[in-house]
Order: sequence, then structure tokens, then C-alpha cells
Amino acid sequence: MKKNVLIIGAGAVGHVVAHKCAMHNDVLGDICVASRTQEKCDKIIESIHHKKNMKDTTKRLYSRTVDALDVPALVKLIEDTNSQIVINVGQSYVNMSVLEACIQAGVAYMDTAIHEDPNKVCENPPWYANYEWKRKQRCDENGITAILGIGFDPGVVNAWCSLAAKEHFDTIDTIDILDVNAGSHGKYFATNFDPEINLREFKKVWTWVDRKWVQQKVHSIRVDYNFPVVGECPVYLTGHDELHSLSKNIDANSIRFWMGFGDHYLNVFNVLKNIGLTSEIPVKVAPGIEIAPLKFLKALLPDPASLAPGYTGKTCIANYIKGTKAGVGKSILIYNNCDHAVCYQEVEAQAISYTAGVPPVAAAILIAQGIWDSKTMVNVEELDPSPFIELLNTMGLPTEIIENPPVFVSPQIEHLENV
Repeated sequence: MKKNVLIIGAGAVGHVVAHKCAMHNDVLGDICVASRTQEKCDKIIESIHHKKNMKDTTKRLYSRTVDALDVPALVKLIEDTNSQIVINVGQSYVNMSVLEACIQAGVAYMDTAIHEDPNKVCENPPWYANYEWKRKQRCDENGITAILGIGFDPGVVNAWCSLAAKEHFDTIDTIDILDVNAGSHGKYFATNFDPEINLREFKKVWTWVDRKWVQQKVHSIRVDYNFPVVGECPVYLTGHDELHSLSKNIDANSIRFWMGFGDHYLNVFNVLKNIGLTSEIPVKVAPGIEIAPLKFLKALLPDPASLAPGYTGKTCIANYIKGTKAGVGKSILIYNNCDHAVCYQEVEAQAISYTAGVPPVAAAILIAQGIWDSKTMVNVEELDPSPFIELLNTMGLPTEIIENPPVFVSPQIEHLENV
């Protein structure tokens, strides 16, 4: 049985991960939170004690400083903390170094987003084949459990796809993954995740249509849908991490991702993009001084963790899946609603961070119990979804299913050359 968890990253999602690990430390053991800035780790620990979220107070909860790009330092930290499970919630630029350290140290690895090269944006799909999957053989040879993309989307939505294929459909035609936030944080403009990583997503739209990769313009295709609890919201076709593994592992004709944006968000985003502030390419701002506009913009925008106290409203993340069962056409909506205020009351975080931070802790519990200790590299849809979904039902992220939901109607999507 694996125990002792090392959390890499002390941002908004790391905050939730640490809280939830502490709430299940009777299974997970000692918890270490590590990042480049130890003060951020200590503030998370202070929050855990403030909320009295340590289940077993005899276990250790402590912090360390580490550069997550320094593989030898990471290996030493893993060994010094006697950690057997590493949850990587740092910036996606560090995925490969943390994974490499876990392989060298012989411990379980998981992350919540696909790896990114700082100098490359929206690479040709499938992105996992460019980085993570190249180390799958080494994980096999060394018996390393590596679970990729175990947040909510990617993560839970992947498990829902697996559950649908396992229990609800004989054939799947389309999977539409829908993510909306019907909440308000009271800021003029903010992103719910790291602004730099978040805004890099909106450079190209790669989507999986009729069993091939198709490229579209950003925010160019809109659908209005009536979501459970939050009501009718607009969503826009967007590229996203989970498509890159689901296209390989789930037998479906089309798999698409849709993100909700309000008119105000899009107006501000378009201004920022049009004047060049979302560019990752450095520009000279003074003799001898260069800065990437996106990094400057990140410094100006609110820290996602700072949004939590005043956030109101709810989120809805759903999979609309259409196919056949016993020769008859069928559709279902698998979904979760999450309340910002309820999340803040429990762990002093907003719902977007909560939905991303709870799933890796559930996965860590399943690894510790031997249920998901795959001893190889997997994406979430390759694992048995049932124990994961059942555990999440008890941890604040219940799954609901509607048979024959309101129809999600997407316009025809064709490849655009020279987007």
C-alpha cells in the first residue's frame, strides 16, 4: 500500500489538493506541499488548520521549497520526504521534469493538465504523443503508475466517457464535453486558472470530428444549451487536453469540447488579443529588456486563488453523449454542479479550483488502496471508472445522469485551411 503524498505546486488547485489530502490523511499518510515559494505552501497549511481539515492530527503536514524543473532536486525531495505518491499541480511546463523525477525515484505520478513547451502553443495533435506518451515504455519497464490528466476536464469527464462506453452504449456517435461557470467573482476580468496557461489555450481550436483532427477559429462556433441547475448558457467550440487521449482510447465518431463564455469576457479577451497582450512571444520594452506580453498580463490580472472569498453562483460540467444501445438510438447527459460558496465554506477555495483539485486526491486514495495502482502510464479513460466516480460522490463532486436530456445541436464542423 502506497502512502505519503508530495504535492508539487501551491496555486489555487494545489490549495484544494492539500485540503482534501489532509481530510483523507488516514489513508494517504504524511502530506508535503512544495513549490518555489515556501510562503505560499505555508499559507495553504495555515488554511487547513484554520478549517480543522486534518483528519489524523498525528500525521505530518509540512512544506518544502523546490524548483520543479530541477530533476535531481525533485528526486532528493521525494526521497527525503519518503513520498510514494506525487501529485503535480504546478504549471504544465514542469510536467516532464516531475514525471522524470518520479520514474527515477520509483514513485506514482499524476497531473491535471497536458505538458506544454513554453515556446510552443497548441501543437499539432495528439499532444500527449509529443511528450508524455514517449515515456510510457519506461513506466512499464519500471512498474511506475502514472495517471495523466486527472483533474475534472481532463479527468472526470474522461471517466464519464469510459462509464458511458462500459454501461450505457453499444456504439457511440458523438461526445460533447460542456463546461460552464454561471458564477460571478466581482472582478472586471479574471481567469479561473493560471492566466498564462489559460489564455494560451485560445490560439487554435483542434477538435475531433468524423474520426479526424479538424481545426477551427477560436470562439467562432457557438451553441446555446439548457444546463441542469444553471439554465441556458452559451458555449463555444474550444480545443482541450482530453480530446488528445479520448480520440485514441474511446471508440466514437466525434469528440468535441465546449467552454462557456459571456459577452463581457469575450469583448475583453478580444481587445487584449488584438493589441497583442495575449502573445507569448517576448517583445523589447527598453534597451536590453524583453518581456512576453502574456507574462505581463498575468502579473496584472487577479490571482485565481484571490477570487474565492467573493465568488457566488454555480458551475456545470457535463458530457452529452449520443449513440445506440441494443440497436436503439440513445442520448444521456452525465454532469456535476458545484457551488462556489459551498466550496469556500469547506476548503476556502472557489468551485473551479475545487473541481480540478478533488479528483487527483480521489485518484491518490485509489492508488494507495491498490485499486488504481496501474504500474504503467495511463490516461483516465483507461482505468475502471466506477470506483473513482463512487468515491467522488462522497468527496463533494457527485455525478448525475439524465436519460434523453435536452438535445445538444451542433452546427456542421469542417476543417478550415490556413486558420
